[in-house]
Amino acid sequence: MTPRIYLDHAATTPLLPQARAAMLEGFDAWANPSSPHAAGRQARAMLEDARKRIARAVDWDGHVIFTAGASEAISIGLAGWLAGGLAGAKAAGVLAGASEHDAVLRHVPAERRLTLDGDGLVALPDDPAAGTLVAIQQVNSETGVIQPLDDLAARLHEAGALLFADCSQGAGKIALPAGADMIALSAHKLGGPIGFGALLVRDLTLLAPSGGQEQGYRAGTEAMPLALGFAAALEAPRDWLADVARWRAVLDAGIVAAGGEIVAEGAPRLPTIASYRMPGVSARAQLIRFDMAGIAVSAGSACSSGSLRTSHVLAAMGWDEAAAGEVIRVTMGHDTREAEIDAFLTQWQAIRHGNAKE
Repeated sequence: MTPRIYLDHAATTPLLPQARAAMLEGFDAWANPSSPHAAGRQARAMLEDARKRIARAVDWDGHVIFTAGASEAISIGLAGWLAGGLAGAKAAGVLAGASEHDAVLRHVPAERRLTLDGDGLVALPDDPAAGTLVAIQQVNSETGVIQPLDDLAARLHEAGALLFADCSQGAGKIALPAGADMIALSAHKLGGPIGFGALLVRDLTLLAPSGGQEQGYRAGTEAMPLALGFAAALEAPRDWLADVARWRAVLDAGIVAAGGEIVAEGAPRLPTIASYRMPGVSARAQLIRFDMAGIAVSAGSACSSGSLRTSHVLAAMGWDEAAAGEVIRVTMGHDTREAEIDAFLTQWQAIRHGNAKE
């Protein structure tokens, strides 16, 4: 039986062996980290060691609040801000890029969303109000577009505003934005466990307390084994990224040569993520054909691709509904191989040739 090819790593990527080994170590120390007895204190020590390792791995000198994933980190950060962070700040509210994850957009009404240019780069207002929290993804999960967050943070701070950065896709692959005030992380996007993440906070006065654990900002028993897995995943080498960058360049060239279109071709993009339009062939039809050929890809982000609704990211970039409905996403990870990229490109060309309109 021919092995299936998995090219949906931006949705979730396989657990790294280093993370699996670290989690097994944690499962052997199964006590509640909040318990005062010796076993609980041991679990607490392991949890706090993981917290320090995670902060060190991403070069963060602020607070680390463990969560059940990036979506919860976003919710704690934005809801905590709106519930009463810095005095007077909540009156200024939150702005967000129009291409943000749904976990961000549910906190931000349409009139508070920032426009994008055709390459997917966010346009900051000329004079953001002091005390505004601006939420911008470091790397878009559909297009791979990298926002210049260090520059944006400097502009926001000059105006007295703050930056919330969703770094779910970029963490462990590129440096985190040094000027961010809050950062959301996800473990399973970089080879750590599903169901775990973190909210990095520069100053805890940005948030209103909301729970009994995690310094009062999250309720629930801490998942120490998952924290160990996250730390190990962040510490793992990323020497495979150079190969992926080379393969993505080959893939881009092959798609264009076959009559396809690269989404956000003119923008800086993370090499692990690419979206392509196949003119005349719907994304639904492409996904069926690729799946029948044993290749897993997606249309849009995993949180919305089940419904195959039109991508709000592409709409914000100015794509019409028909063209956006012909785009699929290809994402690579630590176990991707060159032969798999070659097989995908061959299949893409076959689908294109068989369905292209004359």
